[in-house]
Amino acid sequence: MSFALFLLILLVVTGAVWGLEIAFLRKRRAAGAKQPWWVEYSVSFFPVILIVFLLRSFLVEPFKIPSSSMVPTLLVGDFILVNKFTYGIRLPVVNLKIVELGSPKRGDVMVFRYPEDPSLDYIKRVVGLPGDRVEYRNKRLTINGKPVPVRQMDDYLSRERMQFSRRFMENLSGVEHEILLEDDAPAMMSSARSFPYAGNCNYNASGVACTVPPGHYFMMGDNRDNSSDSRVWGFVPDENIVGKAFFIWLNLNELGRFGSFR
Repeated sequence: MSFALFLLILLVVTGAVWGLEIAFLRKRRAAGAKQPWWVEYSVSFFPVILIVFLLRSFLVEPFKIPSSSMVPTLLVGDFILVNKFTYGIRLPVVNLKIVELGSPKRGDVMVFRYPEDPSLDYIKRVVGLPGDRVEYRNKRLTINGKPVPVRQMDDYLSRERMQFSRRFMENLSGVEHEILLEDDAPAMMSSARSFPYAGNCNYNASGVACTVPPGHYFMMGDNRDNSSDSRVWGFVPDENIVGKAFFIWLNLNELGRFGSFR
């Protein structure tokens, strides 16, 4: 059971008890009689659960980064906030968009439901929009026939793996961000699996080229040689979008990372 569904069930149960207490239960109790424990707890927690549910469903939601696929932008252990309304207002649990407010842009860091298992939340960078021709050949990214500008920076030392990786500053439609590449990693990191619209992609030893279908997005991790992403499991449909990541609010291993992501 997802946490959103669990929270919704708690909200409905405590809200029902709260409503019954106001409408019927308190009128039938003897004067001075205490509330039953289940009524007392429900009445006390309902407002709190309601506020949390509304905030988490429509404004911001916290997430913890579990893997190194977005290093160096996001590190393992980063606690981030995700804007839930940037890409439109969606009904909680079913994730159905009811108000159109915006759409993902190239360079956005986006949280989404993993297409192969929607119970899992993934985070990657938006690289390809609907209709884009995305090519990643010999570790160079090209979009609609135009190479994405990159410039080399100092090497990056991974504290987890204790090894250096080549670091570049990539400019994706005006959004500058760092990416990592490893010299000894193959150009095509893994064989692709079967996925919807797999026919839109062409694979060879140098990498992959895909045409993004309508209503879908091509996602990649900034740690390019250590990220399972759209190159492997395909496109992210619009209905799987959770929100846009924008803020680091805690990392217990590196307290100085507070607010270092936008």
